[in-house]
Amino acid sequence: MKQCGNKYILPFFLLVNVVFGQAEKPHFFKPSDTLNIPRRNLVVISEASLATVSLIGLNQLWYANYDKSKFHTINDNNEWLQMDKVGHVFTAYQIGSAGANLLKWSGVSKKDQLLYGATLGFSFLTAVEVLDGFSKEWGFSWGDVFANATGTGLYIGQALLWKEQRISLKYSFHQTAYASQNPSTLGANFSEQILKDYNGQTYWLSFNLHAFFKRSNLPKWLNIAVGYGAEGMLGNLKDIDNQLLTNKKPMRQFYLSFDVNLKNIKTKSPVLSSIFSVLNAIKIPFPALEFNKKGSVFHPFYY
Repeated sequence: MKQCGNKYILPFFLLVNVVFGQAEKPHFFKPSDTLNIPRRNLVVISEASLATVSLIGLNQLWYANYDKSKFHTINDNNEWLQMDKVGHVFTAYQIGSAGANLLKWSGVSKKDQLLYGATLGFSFLTAVEVLDGFSKEWGFSWGDVFANATGTGLYIGQALLWKEQRISLKYSFHQTAYASQNPSTLGANFSEQILKDYNGQTYWLSFNLHAFFKRSNLPKWLNIAVGYGAEGMLGNLKDIDNQLLTNKKPMRQFYLSFDVNLKNIKTKSPVLSSIFSVLNAIKIPFPALEFNKKGSVFHPFYY
């Protein structure tokens, strides 16, 4: 049973903190109009260092707890109702977005932003996938690689087609009762469950309405979001105990809700603008309509 876990998504937040954490003046956050070599070097060195440390750390701390094996592949496409695969799409998109924006901040050309920045997520996650391939517990998954490519392609495709991100990938989470039934897999505490309990995770495609209807009077921050989630999972779907413990079969869930594009909220503060850019990966809680195999459910406040 292969699970995304915190070994994939944490580097995205660390990458932002490493670079922006060195800011001393507000103008530090303002993107450069021309190539700023010190900034570019800072970004490249920070990214390379973080990626190297992350891969070494994963190999020594995460994978050291499991037996090694010859490089092998697995087919885990039917597990977790594909929630893990959507998680890969989200992570590749967000790391790629951060990589492209950091190069934009450095004044690098748009072509190089996409070539070297937007592909950062795919490159890093594929390297982690290779480590999985040498672990007896997991294995190299072509399904994961395809999901990584999808997330990267979503960012690059929009940049080439529209010169902007009209559709964003976002994430939301709520705690569930399933984690307490299998804490070793789904997380023993809140911070672990955010990353490991697929029952409480929802991934969203958030569409900016004004971007599609530029002549309208719609607020530039208003989005419509379509979400995907699932529940009733304690582990691998092939595990008989999974259904016995939950007393219900795993179920897909689809959502329709409003959202806010924080990047389109006007502010004169480069610092606040940078904070909004990071937080824009999180779906803002709103009322939501859920559709599942049993029918539909209205949630007055869903996150």
